[in-house]
Amino acid sequence: MTDHEKDFDERHFYKDFWHEWHEEQRRFEHEMRHEQRHERYAERMAYASDERKAWREFFHHEMGEWPENHWIFGGRRFSPWQQGMDAFNPFVANLLSKGGGLLPLFVLLLLAQKPRYGNEVMEILAERTGGQWVSNPGAIYPLLSLLERKGLIEGRWEDPDKRTIRVYTITEAGRRELELIKAIVIPKVRETVAVLQGLLKEVDGESTTSGGAAAASAEGTTEPHDQ
Repeated sequence: MTDHEKDFDERHFYKDFWHEWHEEQRRFEHEMRHEQRHERYAERMAYASDERKAWREFFHHEMGEWPENHWIFGGRRFSPWQQGMDAFNPFVANLLSKGGGLLPLFVLLLLAQKPRYGNEVMEILAERTGGQWVSNPGAIYPLLSLLERKGLIEGRWEDPDKRTIRVYTITEAGRRELELIKAIVIPKVRETVAVLQGLLKEVDGESTTSGGAAAASAEGTTEPHDQ
């Protein structure tokens, strides 16, 4: 048994990884505020870098290896975690990836509300997901170009001479397409949520039961109890 396995075995089997990280994060932020390292831009950047390093070190301490070396979390879809971006949610990001299905729906929905430019779309998506979707120009701008080629949106340069900011407006064809996509996608998303809730309930219940059994065994009883 490795030192990490011994350490893990001595702790509660089922633990709230994210709660413990957020506690560690609060301690880290308190130390940074105390040192007044966040007052100027360069120092704020150093603070962000240190926080990402702290996340990686916390992951390594808890899991026994770095994120990029983990057999699950070392995959491409978890790369922001490997970089120390703890707020990133790979499961939300997967749904909003280029091939995830929901991204075109949300982009059309946002443009149906009012004309917007690409960066604004990314900022809104990041805000609506609580920062769990990482802004990705490589996904948004090719999608906007595709929608424009299909006549679902129209793009115009805010300044035709500078050609730096392109504003997109949904067309009537785009509004009709949006309603068709919603009719197909929304029922399936509801089904997905129901399936995920069922799976989560089973997995979470299994983990909690296992954690209770481990704690009960350590106390010399076989009766499981909740953590």
